[in-house]
Amino acid sequence: MPTLPWVTPNPARPDTQAFVMASRFEVRSLKDVPRFFRKSLAAWGQVRQAPGALGASLVARPLRRTFFTLSAWESREALYTYARTEPHKSVMTGLRDTMRTSTFTFWEVPADALPIDWAEAERRLAEQARADAEGRGTASGPR
Repeated sequence: MPTLPWVTPNPARPDTQAFVMASRFEVRSLKDVPRFFRKSLAAWGQVRQAPGALGASLVARPLRRTFFTLSAWESREALYTYARTEPHKSVMTGLRDTMRTSTFTFWEVPADALPIDWAEAERRLAEQARADAEGRGTASGPR
């Protein structure tokens, strides 16, 4: 599946900061890929209508069993509200048994720097995965 391109549900206010989250999910087996993909589309539909969502994009690499999300929000609170709201909340809990690994990273950027480049997101995710493996992970967010 190709990248689902960056969408902008709500325009960012000028001269503000955006709270960015990138995630990487790897499912346990290829048989888990269709289920993960179907569930992630429900969350994708939700983010496109979520209050405070400034932008989002998804990448699926099904043969590698890997999925990536990238989103920007008006605030940390807007992201957390989205994560605790249905269907995202049930998607997260319903897919836990299929997960092999997951990595989350968060940072802030000027809103006029949106959309975020996927290369930057993947670099930050790799850095966070290394930090997590060394036991010094610093990311905290809705899980």
